[in-house]
This record gives sequence, C-alpha cells and structure tokens, in this order.
Amino acid sequence: MEEELRCTLCKHLFRNPVLLPCYHSVCLNCAIRSQKPAQQTQPQPEGSLNNLNEITADYSDVDKLSLVSETDSGVVCNSRPNSYVGTPNIQGILFPPLHSSALSLNCPVCQKVVYFDENGANNLQKNRTVQNIVDKYVEAKHLPVFCQLCEGDPKIAAVMCEQCEVFYCESCRDNCHPDRGPLVKHSLVNPQQGKANLRARIKERKPNCIEHTEETLSMYCMVCKVPVCVLCLQEGNHTNHDVQALGAMCKAQKDNCVQFEATISAQCDLLIEAIFARKQQLLEFARQERDHKIKTLRDQITSCTSKLQQTTGLLQFCIEALKETDPTAFLQVGNSLTNRVSNLDMTWHKEVITTPWLSHQFDLTLDHQSVLEAIQQMTFSQMKPPGPPEMIPEECVTENNSVTIAWQSQPTSFVEGYVLQLDDGNNGDFRDVYCGPETVCTVDGLHFNSVYRARAKAINSTGESRYSDPISLHTAEVAWFTLDPVSAHPDIVLTNENQTVTCDSYEHRVALGNVGFSRGIHYWEFFVDRLGNNTDPAFGIARFDVVKDLMLGKDNKGWSMYIDHQRSWFLHYDHHHNRTDGGIDEGCVVGVLLDLDQHHLSFFVNDERQGSVAFSGLHGVFFPAVSVNRNVQVTIHTALDPPAEEKPCVGT
Repeated sequence: MEEELRCTLCKHLFRNPVLLPCYHSVCLNCAIRSQKPAQQTQPQPEGSLNNLNEITADYSDVDKLSLVSETDSGVVCNSRPNSYVGTPNIQGILFPPLHSSALSLNCPVCQKVVYFDENGANNLQKNRTVQNIVDKYVEAKHLPVFCQLCEGDPKIAAVMCEQCEVFYCESCRDNCHPDRGPLVKHSLVNPQQGKANLRARIKERKPNCIEHTEETLSMYCMVCKVPVCVLCLQEGNHTNHDVQALGAMCKAQKDNCVQFEATISAQCDLLIEAIFARKQQLLEFARQERDHKIKTLRDQITSCTSKLQQTTGLLQFCIEALKETDPTAFLQVGNSLTNRVSNLDMTWHKEVITTPWLSHQFDLTLDHQSVLEAIQQMTFSQMKPPGPPEMIPEECVTENNSVTIAWQSQPTSFVEGYVLQLDDGNNGDFRDVYCGPETVCTVDGLHFNSVYRARAKAINSTGESRYSDPISLHTAEVAWFTLDPVSAHPDIVLTNENQTVTCDSYEHRVALGNVGFSRGIHYWEFFVDRLGNNTDPAFGIARFDVVKDLMLGKDNKGWSMYIDHQRSWFLHYDHHHNRTDGGIDEGCVVGVLLDLDQHHLSFFVNDERQGSVAFSGLHGVFFPAVSVNRNVQVTIHTALDPPAEEKPCVGT
C-alpha cells in the first residue's frame, strides 16, 4: 500500500495532501510549488477524458464537423457518414480558464489542468482520508515524522507545536519558531505525541467550508459530488442542486457492501427464474412431442385396421363364392374375384406399412453444456480502467478520400466508450474525430494521396486506457467520383452507375459530382455520347447550393464553359467572355482542370486547351458540375492525369 501513499511530485509520503478536481492527490506544498501563472500552463497534447459526459459538457456550440471545413482537409463530401462525430479537442483542460484565473496547475498523474484565482492551490480541499491513512501507516511502521517546512528533502522532525500544528526539525524550529516573543507560550511536544494529539483534535473538529470559512460542511451536493455548507446552497454555485445530508451519504457509501450483496442475490434470482421458466417451456415441448407421437401411432392403427377389415371381407366373400354349385353363376363372378384378389395382393405391401410411422424414442438432446459453462464462468468484472483497444487491420480500409477504422476492446476490459484520434495526414498532431460506444468509424473529407495515422483509447467510469498503437492508412492517390443523384435536379437522368447523364427537359438542368475539392490539382473528362442541334452543354464547377434549373454559370455559384458545334464561351454570374472558335460533336472529349494550388480553372477539348485560363482567384469548396438538356448525353471519367500543356488557343 505504501506506493498509494506517496506523492507523485515529491515521491515522499503525503504531507498535508490536497484533492485535485480529477480526484488525484498531491502534497499542498508540492501543489504550491508546481502552480504557475495561468497563461504559462499549456495542456498536454494527448489530453485526458474523465468520462464521456465531460467531453462535451461545456462545448455544445463547437463546430462538430470542423474536420471537413474548407480551410482544413481539402476535400468535402456531399453527405457525411453517420459514424462521423466531431468533438472539441479539450486537451486535458478540466475547467476552462476564466478571466479571473490567475494561477493554474497540471495534475502530475493525468495532466488535466485546473485554474485558480490568486489563492492558488490553497483553494483545494484537504484529503483527510489519505492523511489519516498515512498517519496510521507511519505509526504502525514506526516511521519518523518529517519537518513540514524544509525545502527539498525534509529532515526528521524534532518537535511539533500544538498551537501551530506544524512539525519542525531543529533547524526550522530555530529559524521559524524561536523560543521568544508571542511564541514562547506555545507548547512544543515530541513528534509522536504531537501526532496523536493532532489526530484526536482533528476527529473532534468539524470541517469548515473553503468558501465560507465560518460555516461547517453539513450537506453533500449530488451534482458536483462535493460537501457543501448552508451558505453554498443559498448564495453559492450549488443553488437548486440536489443535495443530501453529509452523514447519510457517508453511511450510504459505507453500506455499499450490503447493497452490493442484495444486488448479487437479486441478479442470481433472476437467472434462477429464467432457468425455471425455460424448464417449463422445454417440458411442455416434450409433452407436445409425446402427444404427437401417440396420435400418429393411433392413426396408423386405425388405417391398418380399416385395410385389414376390407381384406377380410373380400376373402370371406371369395370363400362364399367358391361354395356356389351353379357353374354358370360361379363363372359369372370368378374372373372379377380373381382380379380383385390379385390387385389386393399387389397393393397390400404398399398400402399397409407394418413398421411404426414414428419412432417411439425422442430424437432430441438438451444442449445444456454451454449454459452450464457460462454459469460456471460467471464472475465479477473488476472495475478498473480498461486496457488499450486493439486495431483490426483487416477491417481498416480506405476508399477514395475516406478511411474506415475498426478496433476492439481487450477481452478482460469493461468499456463504456472510446475516443478515436486521427492525425493531419502529414505526421502531425492527433485530434479527436469520434467519441462514443461504437467500434467502427468512417471519417470522410481527407486529403488524397496521404498517409493518416489513427489510434483509439477506451473509457469507463473508473478511468481511461492509454492510446492503442497507431495504424497507418493511405488514401487514394487521385480522386475518383461519380455524379450525385441526390443533389441533382429532378429532371436529370443518371445511368451507367451515375457516370452517364442526360435530361428529360428541354431546359438546362445541373448535376454535381459527389465529391468536393478545396485543395490540390484535379482533372476529369466528359465524353460526348449524343449532341443534337442547337445544344450547348456547359461543363465546369459549382458550389453545392448552385441553382440547378439554369445553365451552369448563370448564377454566382457556377463557373463553366458552354460549347456548341462551332465555338465556346466562359460563363460566370451570367457574364460571357473569351469566345473561342472550335466546337464539339459526338465522340469529342471535354476536359476540366481544377488547379486549387494556383486557384484557377481551365478547359480542354480533345486534349487541347480551349482558350486561356478560364477563371482565377478560386477559393473554397468546389464540386464538379455539368448542365445538359434533352438533346445531350455525356459520360464522366475521373481519376485522370491532366493532359500535356499545349499552346493555348487565342480567344476572340
């Protein structure tokens, strides 16, 4: 137990321990020495999540889909997966700093940060339970009592002042508690006697509230999980909180064993009731099976009896016929009787089955072994922090610019939730991308041709595990996509796995790709399958909320090149420019080059640049787009390399 009684900072047995909000303890002097001005304390990168509720308690208005923002990953999908849940990266900050925060302290165990006013660590509650255990341990082991004022390694205490309630070594006594002035009336006793006197005095002393020093702690706040005084309930932070009497709460927690035994008994009784109910169901099934066999055998007896009576009647009739003395009369029926007896002889063995229709035995075996083994293995789950999850490489996959990550908990761990982290695809810092009970998560909107590292940790009400070993996932080198039937205009007709587009209307209708871009160089082509007269399809890019019942480029959300059999124009916000000779026919290929490194858009016809750079200064998220009408059909091809640069045509 000794390791539990040592301060993480000074490595000595606790001296005047105080309780941090994360429920870890440190010596008061260690806390005072470790506290820093609030602005100098930086949260540790990995952070710590005490429970699932703490993660989002004070961050409900944070953008939970920031991972796919325009200024972040570079690619945005039209629809985001249900498993994708963003959470703010609180990085171990237990309490957000207030404007009045002057000092802060990192917990040496979990690295959470707590902020203080100018009183600093003196605001922390004394951990009297730990101090009492340390006192008993020191007394039982006959360990020396150390000075409470020494800097660095403390010396053995020589005396204790009963009025100051402080242990002094000889040096600190001479320097800090001289035998003169007002201190001459103080009573100095040996450390062991002082320890016993102090323990007795503390038992008699009722603890006072930290905020209202004149008030005694008498209630327990069920919301904040801390003792409070009457004034705290009237004018403090615990107004309208559910509270219980402090003594009753203490007794309830100490009586936890009795309640636990009652819970075990009740749970076992439920199992016994379930087994008894199942027993009655199985017995009823066996009785029904027995009755079915008896009924079947009775039906067989009835059938055989009926056939036997028919046969006996025929034989008796034949015997009487043989007694006929009139030859003419006998010959009249002889042939028919012969045929009837022959037929009966032939069908007897087919119609009369002499073996039972059903076996008299039950062809059933009660499989109780698995249940018996489960009962024998039933035991308690020790509530302790879970072990780190394990990634499942064979179930972790990438598709286009999304990754699906799967993991599992350790068999012996009790887990209530997980936190999944992903880096930036460039070996940078990790950040939270999912928090919840699921063990599979799909993250969309990532960079193409990037290696992402993922890791997870498990959480239960007791604590959290360390992070798993990271797994690396490589997104697709180039973007492949199709046209999106969900966002397309209702008149749009998509076929060929959403790669071929035409329209039921004579008016222009817009269809978008199912992937949006904000970074990188991307190139795709449209093959012209059908092109009627007086048609001018438009190819280009658009925002997701582009008007879809106009030609692409008519509004300020679309940038396009519309082209007919003879010439083309660039179009944005209903402004036409750069007319270029040279049109398209069936079988031609129109290429779209979106260069978001240089922030411009260019077009190609049959691998030759059509005009100059069409549009520049493009920033944000853009989706591949096309507008067609009833006389046009084109097919999109993606994941292509841009054509070799050719000398651009001169526009007119």
